[in-house]
Amino acid sequence: MPETLPYLDPALPTADRVADLIGRMTLEEKASQMLNVAPAVERLGIPAYDWWNECLHGVGRAGMATVFPQAIGLAATFDDDLLHRVGSAISDEARAKHHDALRRGLRARYFGLTFWSPNINIFRDPRWGRGHETYGEDPFLTGRMGIAFIKGLQGDDPKYLKVSACSKHYAVHSGPEGARHTFDARPPARDLTDTYLPAFKVTVQEGQVESIMGAYNRVNGEACCASPTLLQHYLRDEWGFQGHVVSDCGAVEDIYERHKVFRIKEQAIAEAVKAGCDLCCGSAYDALVKSVEQGYLTEADIDRALTRLFTTRFKLGMFDPPAMVPYASTPLSVVSCPAHRELALQAARESIVLLKNDGILPLRPVGKFIAVIGPNANAPDVMMGNYNGNPSYTVTPLQGIIDRAFPGANVLYSAGCDINGPEDAIIWEAHEIAEIADVLVVVLGLSPMLEGEEGAGQADRPSLDLPPAQQSLLDMLAKFNKPMVVVLLNGSALAVNWAQDHAAAIVEAWYPGEAGGIAIAEVLFGDYNPGGRLPVTFYKSIEQVPDYENYDMTGRTYRYFTEEPLYPFGYGLSYTTFAYGNLAISAPSIAAGETVTVSAEVRNTGTLAGDEVVQLYVSAEQPSVPAPIRNLKGFQRMHLAPGEARTVTFTVPAEAFMYANPAGDSILDPGAFRVILAGGQPGSVPEGQMAEGMIEVK
Repeated sequence: MPETLPYLDPALPTADRVADLIGRMTLEEKASQMLNVAPAVERLGIPAYDWWNECLHGVGRAGMATVFPQAIGLAATFDDDLLHRVGSAISDEARAKHHDALRRGLRARYFGLTFWSPNINIFRDPRWGRGHETYGEDPFLTGRMGIAFIKGLQGDDPKYLKVSACSKHYAVHSGPEGARHTFDARPPARDLTDTYLPAFKVTVQEGQVESIMGAYNRVNGEACCASPTLLQHYLRDEWGFQGHVVSDCGAVEDIYERHKVFRIKEQAIAEAVKAGCDLCCGSAYDALVKSVEQGYLTEADIDRALTRLFTTRFKLGMFDPPAMVPYASTPLSVVSCPAHRELALQAARESIVLLKNDGILPLRPVGKFIAVIGPNANAPDVMMGNYNGNPSYTVTPLQGIIDRAFPGANVLYSAGCDINGPEDAIIWEAHEIAEIADVLVVVLGLSPMLEGEEGAGQADRPSLDLPPAQQSLLDMLAKFNKPMVVVLLNGSALAVNWAQDHAAAIVEAWYPGEAGGIAIAEVLFGDYNPGGRLPVTFYKSIEQVPDYENYDMTGRTYRYFTEEPLYPFGYGLSYTTFAYGNLAISAPSIAAGETVTVSAEVRNTGTLAGDEVVQLYVSAEQPSVPAPIRNLKGFQRMHLAPGEARTVTFTVPAEAFMYANPAGDSILDPGAFRVILAGGQPGSVPEGQMAEGMIEVK
């Protein structure tokens, strides 16, 4: 291929190179590049490429990779700096795998550079099986964590992307899983503005995410992958998105086969392209040429989509000499390297949330026998969540406890029951070891086969309770009247009311990844002081949750839930104590376009070093329209030594006090707002662990 061709000249602007390349392609060649499995165009030197790659919490499905905690666990860290480092480590491994694959002549799925992560849907209902792929129920937390992860993935080179990230699934997509190909989500306008769209907006405008994935469902009658409202009005016109849009896999087929918004395939795919869906994961776009021939689509429409797609490939350096691309020399040795393994351990530590502790934790050297019981105690697969890679090593809770137990202590083990087996299928071995044990560590919860994607297992959950067999196991163990610590491995809220009433301590560890067992043991034995916070509300029962198929946020999540939860959003205990004081708000009032600073002194008043997660909430005293009870608008995780004090400061823009009216318009509602800095929501933290003041919005 002559080196003088403009599209091969790295010195030219990317837009010129892309235009030159597309101008040399036939209609058939162009159409072929709009499928996720894009064939080579050998006469132009375009290599084959599969756009489908996953990296939700580590490079997924491409062999060995560092496996970090599942996304919901990463959200529980309330540490966006950590998430940025996790994203950067993942993209290092992605680059190394990609270039190693190219050297071996491999251009298979899962070895590319366009990654369909993160999942920034709002976890609005605890029954949703895919909720553990998200950053929880709050739009602000989701947005900040999403931005950090995306920036870590995409890198900071002024010319080249490290990898391409993708915010998904756009939009209003959070179950039911079984109806995802057919349902029409019709949220009130205020909820679309205040809940379902904000994380997408900020990952576009602040995160500069390269890609957006359209969801399977409809929103207000429009199929998401052919929605002028979502893909043009909001995404490109209002938010200024410049990247490409890809469909969820099979979502374009859904438009005519299941939604039947357009019943003719050629018309349906034309509407998707014209609305702004540039890439089809699936096969529906194999009829693009026919669509042009039948008059539903023009070649200019094809060119517009292809321009976006090739712009991404050029930004990834796929048409430049490797020596020019700084990421192309990433060595394969970074995959599961010691630094990444240590980062996975740190992420697992920070993700753990202490839900209850009557003083039993940290465990002390008493007695000879520690009984580790439960179906999740020694289940490596459960620790991985989903969309994961293969770790180079895995430490289960059982192994972590064995490795860390006190000298002379004997660790006894029994699964006790199957994770979702019959109620009466108790293994009596658990009975026997509980009888002689001095303390019981019971590792329970869920698995990705009990909560997951459609077709991957049970998918959505019919109940928030522990599976009956696990509750029967707890009932049996309680008869021994031994100190009991319950450790939960799960990806969504569990109504563990019995454990709250009867267990001495409860530790929430999520799906903690490859190093989860080490982190759990460190928390149990006091080597690490837990500081994670809940990114979702833990309800007392399913009766507290509105109808699953209703997308109105009334009664959902901490922002609109008026009853008493089991554990609130933002909740988490520590082995030390903290006190807040000296609250200062820089101005008594704020108007549009202005900012204020809010600060307070936070002191570790206990005897152990620990992390505090300072959370900033705002709440309208007398809103003129229905408004959230309170909104998280800032958070900062900090480590404090015993007696150490630090001033934490937040810069709060006027937009933080905005919410939507019933028409969906964001308004700055004049009146008094309460501003709260605390280690959790008001009412969920001890006296003294909160500081509050007032500000007038003009």
